Amino acid sequence: MSVREIQDEKAIASEMFVQQGAHANANASTSRLRGATICSTESRRDYTLESTADEFCEAADTSLLPVIQVDAANLIRVLRQLELIAKRQAPRIAFKEKGSILLLELADILAVQAEGNYVSLRPRTNSYLVHESLSSMAEKLKPYGFIRIHRSVVVNISAVEEIQPLPTGEYRLRVKGGKEYLVTRTYKHNLKDLAQLWVGSERLCG
Repeated sequence: MSVREIQDEKAIASEMFVQQGAHANANASTSRLRGATICSTESRRDYTLESTADEFCEAADTSLLPVIQVDAANLIRVLRQLELIAKRQAPRIAFKEKGSILLLELADILAVQAEGNYVSLRPRTNSYLVHESLSSMAEKLKPYGFIRIHRSVVVNISAVEEIQPLPTGEYRLRVKGGKEYLVTRTYKHNLKDLAQLWVGSERLCG
């Protein structure tokens, strides 16, 4: 093949590449998203975001990936729907109370405390006695964010607001509403589960 033929082949290949790029760019620029827009600028680093729901702009550089921006009103609506779904699926505990079966959201229970052959479920208001051992309750509640801090007390980690170290090597927990519970040395290792991240306090519950 001569030099001229090679040049001609290169020119044809280059033209085909440009046409394919333009075709792909046209497809991307003409696609519409409901409540969203796709656009880009000639800059390889900066993107321009449009906020209108019905307009779109054509990508000027085919080497750039499109940027998607969801309309703020639609985003808020979706977040509210997810919040409602989360509330409907919140784990609950069922127990018998005065001949009826009550359903209580686990997130509302601050602590569970042993009282003889019963345990006391303690939301912010009222309390409910359930015929169950504390050890059994601790095992059942552990997957839902409850930890044992005393041989007679289990607390909801999301309800704990403050930890106070004591000179005895024990700790005192304060939960929402102001109620305080003692953490004995036997169970103080469970305090590590109170937070996902400890900053500057690695030895606090060691």
